[in-house]
Amino acid sequence: MKLFHPDNCKRSDAHKRIFASCELAYTAVDFAAALMFVVGSILFFKESTTYVATWLFLIGSIFFGLRPTIKLYRELAYLKLAKDG
Repeated sequence: MKLFHPDNCKRSDAHKRIFASCELAYTAVDFAAALMFVVGSILFFKESTTYVATWLFLIGSIFFGLRPTIKLYRELAYLKLAKDG
């Protein structure tokens, strides 16, 4: 089994469940990151809220960093299934 092959998600029902779970997590993280950046951008318009805006940008950046982590987790879970089964 090759890492990041598009057919990996179709190998079994367990693969499909992992794919669905990771897609849900990926979408939630993506949405949260975008929300943090939009709210942070709005807060930068007022000087009194720039501190909070900076934190929201940091948190949003961390969320964006989670995106490839979720994909790597998915692929490692596929490898574990292949090894165990």
